[in-house]
Amino acid sequence: MPACTRRHALRHAILAGLLAWAATVAAADVELLHWWTSEGEARAVGTLQRKLAAQGTALATPPVAGGADALAQTLRERIQARKAPDAVQMKATDLTAWGDRGALASLDAVAKAEGWDYKIPRQIASQVQYQGAYVAVPVNVHRVNWLYINRHLLQRVQGRAPQTWPQFFQLAQRFQKAGITPLAHGGQPWQNLTLFEAVALGVGGADFYRRALVEQDAAAIAGPTMERALQTFAELRALAEPATPAREWNAATAQVIQGRAAMQIMGDWAKGEFLAAGQQPDRDFVCASTPGGASSYIYVVDSLAMFRKGSGGEATAGQASLARAVMSLDFQATFNLAKGSIPILPGVDMAPFDACAKESSAFFLAARLANTLVPSVAHRMALAPRPHKALEALVHRLWTDPAYAPAQAQADWVAGLR
Repeated sequence: MPACTRRHALRHAILAGLLAWAATVAAADVELLHWWTSEGEARAVGTLQRKLAAQGTALATPPVAGGADALAQTLRERIQARKAPDAVQMKATDLTAWGDRGALASLDAVAKAEGWDYKIPRQIASQVQYQGAYVAVPVNVHRVNWLYINRHLLQRVQGRAPQTWPQFFQLAQRFQKAGITPLAHGGQPWQNLTLFEAVALGVGGADFYRRALVEQDAAAIAGPTMERALQTFAELRALAEPATPAREWNAATAQVIQGRAAMQIMGDWAKGEFLAAGQQPDRDFVCASTPGGASSYIYVVDSLAMFRKGSGGEATAGQASLARAVMSLDFQATFNLAKGSIPILPGVDMAPFDACAKESSAFFLAARLANTLVPSVAHRMALAPRPHKALEALVHRLWTDPAYAPAQAQADWVAGLR
C-alpha cells in the first residue's frame, strides 16, 4: 500500500474511532473517565455499568491508559475544550488541586440524604471533601503494603513468608540459588515509590512514615532510620530483573502468576490479576504483609470526583445517581470482589471475599484503632503534586542509577526541603 494511501486509511480509522466514541458518550447519561485498564480492573468497571443500567442510567467509561499522569493530561485537555466529564477517577491530593480551581460539584445533598458522615471512616471522609463539602464518592480501600509470593515456588525452596527485611533477603537468596528471579517489579517511577514506601514503613514504623514521608520532616529524613530504609531499598534492585520504565505493574504480576518470578510488592489491585487468572489464595499464591508492616496499613482510596456541569454548584441528577450506586452495599461487594480491594462501607457481607480480602479488612479496622493507618504517598493520598513529583524522581533515580548512592539520595532529599 502506498504511503499516502496508508496515511489516508489511518486518518480515516482515527476519525471513525473518535466518532464512535463520541456517539457512545452522547448516548450515555453519565461519563466516567478512569485509568482502570487491566483485566481485573475492567471486570470491576463492568459491575458499575451494570449497576447503573439496572437503575436506568447509561454509563460511558472511556479508559485512559498510562495511569494517573496520563489521565490528568487528558482531563486538562477536556477542561480546556469545555468538555468536562461527569466523573473522574481521582486521588485525594488531586481533588484539592481541582477544588482550588472551582471545577468540582458538591455531593452534599446526596451525602446528607444517604448519611455518609456515619458510613465513611473519618480518615477517608476528609479526603473526599473540599473545604468541608463532599466532592467525590469513595469506591474502595486498597492496602499497598502487600507481598505476593508464588506458593509453588515457595514450596520448592522450602521457604516461608518473611516477617522482617533480613528474612526477606534470606528467602531471596534461596530463590536465587534455585535459579528463580526473587522479585517481580516494573520500572515505572510510581512503582518504585510504591516499593520504597513499603520499605520505609517496614524499617521505621507508622510514626516514622508519617514524619518522614507525609510531613516531610527534615530531622526524620536526615536520620539513621531513613538511611537504613534507603539502603534496604537500593539492595532490592539486585533481586529483580532489569526493567524498562514501560513495564506495567500487571506485567510484573504476570511474572509471579506464571512462575517466572517468586514475589511482588504491590497494592491489592495485583490480587485482582491473580483471581482473573483463576488462581486462589493459599493454593496458588500467598498474600502477606510486607516485611515489618504487619501492624500497619498503607491505604489508597479510589474516588470518583464530580465535575461541574454548567453554572450550578450541585451535582447533576446523573452524578447523584452514580454516587448513590457506588455507595450501595451490593455494588461495594461486587466491585471490590472483582477489583481485589475491600469495601469502604461497614455492613458489607465479607463471606464471599477471599482470605486475603478478609485479612485486609481486619487489618484496616485494627490499624484505625491502633493509629497505624497511613496514607500512600506514592498514590497521591498525602503530598501535594510538587513534593510528590520531587520524591518520586529521587526514588526513581536511586532505583535506576547504580552510581547514585543512598547517602547521596538522602542528602539531596534534605537539601530539596530548604
